[in-house]
Amino acid sequence: MRHMELKALAKINLGLDVLGKRENGYHDVRMIMQSIYLYDEVRLDRSEEPGIRVKTNLGFLPTGEGNIAYKAAQMLKDEFGIGPGIDITLNKHIPVAAGLAGGSTDAAAVLFGLNRMFGLKLTREQLMERGVKLGADVPYCIMRGTVLAEGIGEELTVLPDMPKCTVLIAKPPVSVSTRVVYEALDAGEIADHPDIDGIIEGLKAGNLKKIASSMGNVLEGVTIPMHPVIEQIKEEMKAAGALNAMMSGSGPTVFGLFENRAAARDAQRRIREKALTRQVYVTSIHSVRRK
Repeated sequence: MRHMELKALAKINLGLDVLGKRENGYHDVRMIMQSIYLYDEVRLDRSEEPGIRVKTNLGFLPTGEGNIAYKAAQMLKDEFGIGPGIDITLNKHIPVAAGLAGGSTDAAAVLFGLNRMFGLKLTREQLMERGVKLGADVPYCIMRGTVLAEGIGEELTVLPDMPKCTVLIAKPPVSVSTRVVYEALDAGEIADHPDIDGIIEGLKAGNLKKIASSMGNVLEGVTIPMHPVIEQIKEEMKAAGALNAMMSGSGPTVFGLFENRAAARDAQRRIREKALTRQVYVTSIHSVRRK
């Protein structure tokens, strides 16, 4: 196998709760992750020229050791003594630094792809064990689907599939540092925790309205005061008919769940007309068929 083309899917958080902070600085979380059909295109090519080379359609992204996809390839190359060179081409569509796991999902695709390309015979679990060394979201991005994440995000439990619905994604033109958001969060002062169990009940019942009404993200209390446009986008989505709208991850991306695709299109139009952001996409839930 000399080349491979993969779709690296984005994720949203249907619920995100922070339970406390560890001595090492990491936070204990309880969150529900969901993959969506918004993706980066990742191409892997085997090369006679040694080394790893990364190309991307976004000129501001690092292409050397500062790129997580590069790190993923280097990890397997070093561990298994892979001789041939590796060319990685990232055609990015997932907004960057947006709370959608754009970098983590690219790294997951590289691990998955090189495992097949070079016949390493690693199981999904073994890939996930390596992925967590690159980032807490990477194991989930290998697993995909509807998943409960606990610990620092690496303890994953498969949940029933999310009911089919339309998802509107809007990323305002602001930058958010995950590290800064978590540093500003004092878990001891969180008074209103999201109803994670309510979301799980909704998933088990296949009840989209129950899921939507139970959604919550404790990080909104930190990020929205920094960037009020996030709340404006949420309100536009709800006014257009979203069952609910919420910030994903540490932000700034907002997503809305819609039963009606036409309503999602209307919300997309309103958000653009009010110049809240140009990066706004209509997409859908991505389910995974488990064996």
